[in-house]
Amino acid sequence: MQERYPRFLESEIDDLGPEEALFHVIPVPLEQTVSYGGGTGEGPSAILRASSQLEVYDGVSNPSEHGIWTAAPVATDGALDEVVARIEVAVSRSFNLGKMPVLLGGEHTVTVGALAACKKAFGEIGVVQIDAHADLRDRYEGTPYSHACVMKRACDMGHTVFQAGIRSLSLPEVAFRESHPVHHLDAREIAKNGIPEDLIPEGFPDRIWLTFDVDGLDPSIMPATGTPEPGGLSWYQAHEIIEQAVTGRQVVGFDVVELAPIKGLHFPDFAAARLVYDILGFISRKAILP
Repeated sequence: MQERYPRFLESEIDDLGPEEALFHVIPVPLEQTVSYGGGTGEGPSAILRASSQLEVYDGVSNPSEHGIWTAAPVATDGALDEVVARIEVAVSRSFNLGKMPVLLGGEHTVTVGALAACKKAFGEIGVVQIDAHADLRDRYEGTPYSHACVMKRACDMGHTVFQAGIRSLSLPEVAFRESHPVHHLDAREIAKNGIPEDLIPEGFPDRIWLTFDVDGLDPSIMPATGTPEPGGLSWYQAHEIIEQAVTGRQVVGFDVVELAPIKGLHFPDFAAARLVYDILGFISRKAILP
């Protein structure tokens, strides 16, 4: 197990206990509802292994100085509602210690368990989603727990959603975004006009969860995902969105999901690991820490 799920940044940082570390990395190798390419079950382990190639200096700061602890992976066998409940328990444990959970997916469904834990711990919060897909279907392929339904479940919980980088929606999702409403800045608008300085809507909650589906990035940067869409975000566009989203807010946690490693192609795994660490950096420097 240790060889498959090493600690995040294991080659660079000390082995801390959960009480000593602010950031709790929680692998969730879920792969049950993928609808195109497979492989998300191997995503968390690939990110952890690639993280051994990172430097603790992220180019600006050393996020690891706040402490990083890596949990054992959440069991993902059995019915999806049971898996979601296990994820909720794992995230709640971190909240109860006053720590920040960092989920490594696995398919996007892992976010549902995290947001359920957020609802219990904090009430209604803001959810900032970077993604190629709106994920606002009520059910998909027979289940409300599909990766295509994650943001609809967030809305059902009463959370406020802001979407960035979306470029694939069904017609019912378009109608739902207009009627709910769901705040958004889609990839087409970003390509035309860039990212505004006032990206996050006025009145958006100060307490947020950030969910980053790696297919939000352009496939030229991130080919290793099950549902790639052309016209995605560049690396630094994603950085700008993250920085604006977390600045001055209390980030209760985040996830990076939907990496589907490609055998023999290392750069997407490393990019996902670097993305996780860069998010830690933005949170360390810009957000209100617990």
